[in-house]
Amino acid sequence: MSEPHDRRAAITGIGVVAPNGTSTGTFWKATQEGLSVLDRVTREGCEHLPLKVAGEVRGFDPAATIEERFLVQTDRFTHFAMAAADLALDDARLGQADASEAPYSIGVVTAAGSGGGAFGQRELQQLWSKGSRFVGPYQSIAWFYAASTGQISIRRKFKGPCSVVASDEAGGLDALAHAARAVRRGTDVIVAGSTEAPLAPYSVVCQLGYEELSTVADPSRAYRPFTEDACGFVPAEGGAMLVVEAEPAARERGADVRAYLAGHAATFTGASRWTESREGLAQAMRGALADAHCAPEEVDVVFADALGVPEADRAEALAIADVLGAHGRRVPVTAPKTGTGRGYCAAPVLDTAAAVLALEHGLVPPTPGVVAVCHDMDLVTGRARPAELRTALVLSRGLMGSNSALVVRHGAAG
Repeated sequence: MSEPHDRRAAITGIGVVAPNGTSTGTFWKATQEGLSVLDRVTREGCEHLPLKVAGEVRGFDPAATIEERFLVQTDRFTHFAMAAADLALDDARLGQADASEAPYSIGVVTAAGSGGGAFGQRELQQLWSKGSRFVGPYQSIAWFYAASTGQISIRRKFKGPCSVVASDEAGGLDALAHAARAVRRGTDVIVAGSTEAPLAPYSVVCQLGYEELSTVADPSRAYRPFTEDACGFVPAEGGAMLVVEAEPAARERGADVRAYLAGHAATFTGASRWTESREGLAQAMRGALADAHCAPEEVDVVFADALGVPEADRAEALAIADVLGAHGRRVPVTAPKTGTGRGYCAAPVLDTAAAVLALEHGLVPPTPGVVAVCHDMDLVTGRARPAELRTALVLSRGLMGSNSALVVRHGAAG
């Protein structure tokens, strides 16, 4: 990902719509306090399905911020994305930016695992029950995993490089890396991230094919990675969008540089081959550190993938030790997603947002609901841990075999 130093990719805005908060402030408060919001699935049509626990976004009213003409042609996952993009742009003080003078200076890149399941299901039900004349024209676009990129760019009149990353759950980190590369190669601003809405009945049924999915009915026991009780992951909806900006442009307009996307690498090891993911993830970590010109001992905190499958958890713990050596047994590791659920592509973007906030506040958030760790690692549990933090390593793996690692540096880092 390395490009000229004078166009470093800076994060200047964060927007979050998550199960534990529909703003960056509420998200961070819940994250640093280690609150778990996992609960029984309440979506209509899911009552009799084996999935019992998830991370739902509640209290979110898309109509409060998004125009009706966009709402009617988009799914819930895109509602999350548009709202989070608004929050991120406001945070970067670009909320009122007029793209008409330089429409090609701002682009959008997102990642999504499944697209608009609820919208697609509704239209298919209309087809089956009433006929093709009752299927709306937006069925052709609303379900598509690229819909969020398209709708954000259309709504905001952003005509710079726009794309969507399809690389499994790890695509969330890959999207941020793609944004950083675009910025370093000449684009001024990229709005990047991921949101998901996988809790419609059709989407849930599709997920039931994952052996790694937890079907435990007790919210306090359904998602416990790195423990003897690990029984799979709990899905979640929501996500985050970040404003990634060329540092010179950000400094020139007086924006606050919150962090730098310093290095990234990705590998592939195959679907559910969790033992092999040890080497795949380790190679991604090594590549990201090399890309960031960062020595292993410089890593101050690791945001873990934390799948919750014993074989996968062991592989991740060993990969961290393989790459960071003795330092890897001392460096704080955390997995805040155990309190919100694992939101597929959105999960590592939320982790990246949490990493930026952790660097800013000098605080490693805890891993909610996890107590007895069964691996040789310093997993932060119980309470947040104060620490001097300058460099975070964010990890992600996908159920289909993608591995990704991202190095995030403090905004004051040289």
